[in-house]
Amino acid sequence: MEEWKEYKIGDICSKVCSGGTPSSKQSDYYDGDIPWLNTKEINFNRIYNTEKSITEDGLNNSSAKWIEANSVIIAMYGATAGKSAIAKIPLTTNQACCNLTINSDVADYRFVYYFLCNKFFELASLANGGAQQNLNAQIIKDFGINMPSLSEQIRIADVLSTIDDKIEVNRRINDNLEQQGQSLFDEYVMNPNWPRTQLLSNYTLINPTRTITKGKTSRCIDMSSLPTKGTFPSDWTFKDYNGGMKFQNGDTIMARITPCLENGKTAYINFLDENEVAFGSTEYIVLSAKEGFCSELLYFLARHDDFVSYAVAHMNGSSGRQRVSGSDIANYEMPEITNETLDFVSDKLHGIMEVIKNNSLESRRLASLRDTLLPRLMSGELKVNEIENLV
Repeated sequence: MEEWKEYKIGDICSKVCSGGTPSSKQSDYYDGDIPWLNTKEINFNRIYNTEKSITEDGLNNSSAKWIEANSVIIAMYGATAGKSAIAKIPLTTNQACCNLTINSDVADYRFVYYFLCNKFFELASLANGGAQQNLNAQIIKDFGINMPSLSEQIRIADVLSTIDDKIEVNRRINDNLEQQGQSLFDEYVMNPNWPRTQLLSNYTLINPTRTITKGKTSRCIDMSSLPTKGTFPSDWTFKDYNGGMKFQNGDTIMARITPCLENGKTAYINFLDENEVAFGSTEYIVLSAKEGFCSELLYFLARHDDFVSYAVAHMNGSSGRQRVSGSDIANYEMPEITNETLDFVSDKLHGIMEVIKNNSLESRRLASLRDTLLPRLMSGELKVNEIENLV
């Protein structure tokens, strides 16, 4: 058995640093060409782009600094403390990121990343502070890492990366397909040159009746699992039903409360078992196509900018707890959709959603396989040559 050796994270890095945040009062510091990462974007993932960017002036007038590609990034503050990511592009980060440049003569950066994924709870438990739990760079540098030889690290990382590569391919295909579907919907259904003569209620049932016996163990999709981008929820659980909005295949579910509505929390349901009814938050609105109408079309409506703006504009209630009602959603004005257009769009959107569903289910299975292999590979309990035919 190959000997594994204990190191500290700081011992295997050529550089450890945090970042910085340019002043938000200087508008010319933002929306430049330099990717700038916030810790909320760190979630055991690969970073190919960032939500925000900064300018050269923003970089030069803050403690932000360039981080090279293939650095390992660890979130240090708040809800994401201890989570890690791999920077796949050169980028900058805020001060809540601990950025590790791995010494390639000693360690494989992917192995270090997977080690940190496996040790998340242990690392996160070292966070201290009050309501805002914090790590710091010294805690991370002192954190122990057990490693085999570099060649064995590479073999282990290759296995796990192969799985994540396939998940990433599926994600990119799905993103492209969704963009195609949205463009098709915008052009053929919501063309801005066409008059709005129909109410959404003419095409759609809002919060239709679905039945689950109280106490029955059923699939539950919580608000936290509803995606802000993409059709497929990040996860689900099985719980005893005790209330909540109910839905079935063909339904679109969308958040109706702030800030989830503004953030775009929406999903299309097409992955349940036959005749299965699932449930989720009471803060969902369920859109169900009337007979003869295209159910997939309603998902792309829920992602349409004008529809989202309408829903947000019709929210009411106390500050911080505003929500839109189903009756207001029902009164959203749409163009009249001809049977010819409906047939054409339905066929295209159905095909798109089927591929997205199949890719998403495959990625879910692959993620489960990776998560099963991860602790056993990272401990040396399982050897690469014992699983080579599995991936």
